[in-house]
Amino acid sequence: MDSVKTDKELAFLQDLFIAPDWGERFAELIDEHVTLPKEGKALYAAAGTGSHAMALQERAGSKLELLCLDENSECIELAQTKANATNETTQFRLAKLDNLDLPDNSFDLVVGNASLISRPRVRKMYSEMVRVAAPGATIALALPTASSFGEFFSIYWEALHNKGLAAHETEVEYLITELPTVTDVEQMAEAEGLKDIASWTRIEEFDYDSGEQFLSSPLVSEFLMQQWLALVPENERADLFREVSRLINEERHEAEFALSVKATLVVGQKEHSH
Repeated sequence: MDSVKTDKELAFLQDLFIAPDWGERFAELIDEHVTLPKEGKALYAAAGTGSHAMALQERAGSKLELLCLDENSECIELAQTKANATNETTQFRLAKLDNLDLPDNSFDLVVGNASLISRPRVRKMYSEMVRVAAPGATIALALPTASSFGEFFSIYWEALHNKGLAAHETEVEYLITELPTVTDVEQMAEAEGLKDIASWTRIEEFDYDSGEQFLSSPLVSEFLMQQWLALVPENERADLFREVSRLINEERHEAEFALSVKATLVVGQKEHSH
């Protein structure tokens, strides 16, 4: 877990493991509740390796011009290769999601998947999505909300305590409280001046046979854990992982360990020019 993966390795992990499972849960919410324009321009922020974006393009047809953005250049390259191979017209571009190099009021639909974006950056990413949306456009943001990952956080807390790392316990508290509530997300949309705001939430579960399987799964080890562990010194991590693993195995009593996520989608309409 400590070996840092290259962008290329992360792109392949995202394509093979993250998009078909984790990404799919958020994509389904978007598919159910977002109406695609028949024509015009659409933007997909944090499109990863592009599978969901290309599925949207296929549904919308060639009259909808779809631009997809991601922060990993290898994800972009992989996605563009897939699009070219299937003659998709979808375009992929490297971008900083919280500072888009795009003009105001340009897109008829803006979709963002903030499920793996660090919490402090989500607000700015959302503001940028609203800024580039045209008046009357739909803006849809998918992300995990409060009370997600509760099973892990309680074990993490206990492991820190057991290993004499009590100084880090407040960091777990921060991880828990930094997840926005659904109301927070709706208020964020209101603060951006959106109207007709609606949200939907589904509780999704990810099951693991053991603590070891949980900690070594690509979703946890390469994506979620990078944020969760940021504040724990590296030399204390191996011991902490062993304790987390032991506690998970103890707690699950031969059953699977379930990590639950509150997947939320908030949708609103832009009223005025930014």
